[in-house]
Amino acid sequence: MSKPDAAKLRSLRELLLAHELIFIMLIVLAVASGLFGIHLWDKSAQESQRIQSLVQEIQLTRSDLYRQMKELFDAYLLNEPSAIAEYDAYTKSIQTHFKNLDQLSVDALEKKAIDDLKENYQVFATQAPDMFKQYQTSPNSKSRKALYLDMETGIFSRYETVSKRAENLLALKQDELKTRLQEAKQTSIILLVIPILLAGLLLIFSRTLLKRAIVNPINALLKATKEISQGQFEHKIPDAGAAELIVLSKEINKMAEDLAESRKALVQSEKQAAVAVLVPMLAHNIRNPLASIRATAQVIDVPAHDKDMQESLQGIMNTVDRLERWTTSLLAYLHPIKPALTEVSLNTILQSALSPLAQKLKERNITVTQNTQAVTQQILTDEHLLEQVFYNLVLNAIEASPRNSHIQLDAALAHDVLTITISDQGSGMPFIPEPNSTSPGVSTKRFGTGLGIPFVFKVCEVLNGQIEFKPLQPNGTLVKLTLPQ
Repeated sequence: MSKPDAAKLRSLRELLLAHELIFIMLIVLAVASGLFGIHLWDKSAQESQRIQSLVQEIQLTRSDLYRQMKELFDAYLLNEPSAIAEYDAYTKSIQTHFKNLDQLSVDALEKKAIDDLKENYQVFATQAPDMFKQYQTSPNSKSRKALYLDMETGIFSRYETVSKRAENLLALKQDELKTRLQEAKQTSIILLVIPILLAGLLLIFSRTLLKRAIVNPINALLKATKEISQGQFEHKIPDAGAAELIVLSKEINKMAEDLAESRKALVQSEKQAAVAVLVPMLAHNIRNPLASIRATAQVIDVPAHDKDMQESLQGIMNTVDRLERWTTSLLAYLHPIKPALTEVSLNTILQSALSPLAQKLKERNITVTQNTQAVTQQILTDEHLLEQVFYNLVLNAIEASPRNSHIQLDAALAHDVLTITISDQGSGMPFIPEPNSTSPGVSTKRFGTGLGIPFVFKVCEVLNGQIEFKPLQPNGTLVKLTLPQ
């Protein structure tokens, strides 16, 4: 089976874009299903409330009708003077209920049922008073019995039948509403379950894809760099993973081949010159995929991943940072330094040096306090070289400092001499660097590649300055830099 062509493989940016688009689609789907469910519930709740209001108005109408009937008995049989006024008040109340029923009804069946109620009520309102008036013409037990019979089996019976029919209609609608609501509930649950299932599949797919396209190739790179660092230049990294990783693998393999060839041809005194020729050519091709790899690893490092995945991603970012620092320091250290003196603000240089370190400071919750107000005039120096000096010194202080600590940066200008001090709260210097040393130092966590401090010494030398390292009590380190003006 032939090796995959790097041009045909998806890049890290494309993989990340596809992952983000799918994730956004899942969010949109989940939100849409939630809004759909809320809409159904709200619509069903409003319909249920409307039907309940219809039933309540029908019952209130019937109740007022019975009270109205009682007032007729009181007026014509008991001769109560206030009964007729009460009868009229209930008539107005019933008319109000019918008006509410007309407003609440929405379809032809409901309007027909309400019209039947109003028609039967009009029959009652017309016939009932006449029946009582006829009773008064011959008030005896026979006519009273006939009156009760006519009221019970006639007017009231018809109204009760129509009222019951309307209530049955509304009960059927209520049952249909409950059925639709149950179906809507099941639909909403299905719509909510689908994004959850898809999110689970996306998580499994992402983990598999990350391992195959990023984590496993990066582990191969880590193993290869370890072998190469031990002098095993014949070790080859397989061309696997995303396009940037394949490019990086090829470049590292090429670097190993070039180093193997250089080792055979060079003696100890010529190694630095050979590396100086090799490194600039390789650094350009290594830095681009390194930046893409770290950005991708940082974006996908989320709490949803398991511990092994998070540790692998942190290992990726730490290794990329280490390779980037090594490449930058090696490039600056191996080239002859020729200062270009200009007048520039000290604060401008300090901000340029601290800006790339903002993320590291934030991750470790380290604060940097600058006390540089005393230096108000511009200084004469090489802006970019001094910026690299401050960058290396502050980076060393960050790596040596514990979390939630503090770094102090002070500056003063007196007698044409600029003095800058940097103090941290770390564990102290593991060793005191030799002044004016231009050879790589001991590689520790504090000094990374071992080239940072020698580079600072070299810059101080070309700028006619001096640098001192002093331990602080009870812990920490003070770096004092003096530059003549």
